[in-house]
Amino acid sequence: MASVRSIRMGRIRTEVKRLTDRLTPLIRQLRARYDKLEKREKILVQTAGGLVGLFLAYNLLYLPALSMRDSLHSSVEAREREVVTVQKMTDRVRRLTAELAVLEKKTVLPSKDFSLFSVIEKTLGQSVGRDKIGSITPTDRKVSNELTEFTVELKLTGLTLQQLVDALYGIKTLQVPVLVSSMNIKKRFQDPHTYDVDMTCFTLGKNG
Repeated sequence: MASVRSIRMGRIRTEVKRLTDRLTPLIRQLRARYDKLEKREKILVQTAGGLVGLFLAYNLLYLPALSMRDSLHSSVEAREREVVTVQKMTDRVRRLTAELAVLEKKTVLPSKDFSLFSVIEKTLGQSVGRDKIGSITPTDRKVSNELTEFTVELKLTGLTLQQLVDALYGIKTLQVPVLVSSMNIKKRFQDPHTYDVDMTCFTLGKNG
């Protein structure tokens, strides 16, 4: 390994010496010509040399430094955006975790006899009357090893605004934590003072 490095260094020294030997006569000639110039010509040559030096410094030093600065600035901005994104994701995870904890506290206790259909049917029968219930369609869906989602889709017909308020109040005040996830209210053509309501209610229950 050391011998290979020594050979390479020897070749580099040889090339540098060869280049120096070639340039030395040229430099001497240029120096001799410069010495023969008049004072005004020397000033012009010095001025031209200064301009060439500035040009080289601008292109070889300033522009690369400026490009490096812009690249570094862009990199810093990209890192800042990544930090903001990670912070937002962290905040969202914390918020969802807190919401999940609250939601888990509002779940129905394990029971093989629990029926959201029966709970909703009973409270609506008391608040608006069974004749206003067009249909109740129950659906159960296991969302995890610990939780099951109980859902009912309701169709209520011919409700007055007061009856709709009573129905929503009855659902809200149930001992079982039931939420209304969607509701669509349509005014009846036959009687503009009554409404047909499509509603979806759900609750979460712990698996027994």
